[in-house]
Amino acid sequence: MQAFFLYRKLLREEGRIFVATAGRTDLFLLGGAARGHIPPGKVYLFFHWFRDSVQKRNYLVRVAKRQKNLIILGSTESVVDIFRACGFENTKVVPYPVTPLAAGEVGPAVQFGHLLFAGAARTDKGFGKVVDLLELLARLGKSIPVKIQGSAKHYGKYESRIREDLHRLTKVNYPYLEMLTDTLTESAYQALFSGGVCIQPYDVKEFADRVSGVTLDALSAGCPVVTLKGTWMARVVENSCAGVVIEEARPEALLAAVEKVISDYPRYRLNAYEAGRALQTENSAGHLFKVLVS
Repeated sequence: MQAFFLYRKLLREEGRIFVATAGRTDLFLLGGAARGHIPPGKVYLFFHWFRDSVQKRNYLVRVAKRQKNLIILGSTESVVDIFRACGFENTKVVPYPVTPLAAGEVGPAVQFGHLLFAGAARTDKGFGKVVDLLELLARLGKSIPVKIQGSAKHYGKYESRIREDLHRLTKVNYPYLEMLTDTLTESAYQALFSGGVCIQPYDVKEFADRVSGVTLDALSAGCPVVTLKGTWMARVVENSCAGVVIEEARPEALLAAVEKVISDYPRYRLNAYEAGRALQTENSAGHLFKVLVS
């Protein structure tokens, strides 16, 4: 309700509206809040990803007919193609903005310190696979430090599967695990990647062409990544040799990949650092800014 009244207010004022993390709900609310057609150049919606279906495409077709002036931005070509196919005329691919780092803020001369899982505890991000890995580490008597930085509960609740995984996690007797559940400052969050190996056993179908902000943050900080083949993250990692890509997220495969990175950490760290420098340019927020002010 708050968003509806905010959109109604902003549509009647001067200036542009930019929705940074747009979804179908925003399309619905904007349509209801508008007085007829939204004028050209008024509303920019940035879709990071879109879970496709026939029903959703039918809805997009109806919206495109009613509000042809909406400007649709997408982080990948596949996202934008969906909207184009549904009749949206004003579409553009804009790189997912990476958090900018000051020159010289991160250097490659750091030794391995810990494994890291950062971001929301979600099924599509393979949180359960991380718990599987921790159970394996405990069984084998390993002493690899692990940090899990889990976001606060999303809108006050977890998926039922994640609740089960969190319950399993409480039963893992692994003394080298550090849980970080409080919201971190930006500098504290960035510091997590220093000396880390970022594990991202994300769902292959969900992330086949879906950008991960955590990957961008990790590589920008010179942190190697372990992820699954067939994902957007895997293509970035493979192109720069900035980590290890595995075929499936079995805990044994994850552990083998992690140990491979640890055994040659200076090289993987340097590759990640160089990949991060390139991403700072390729995914600069300046690309998005130019679209919004043009």
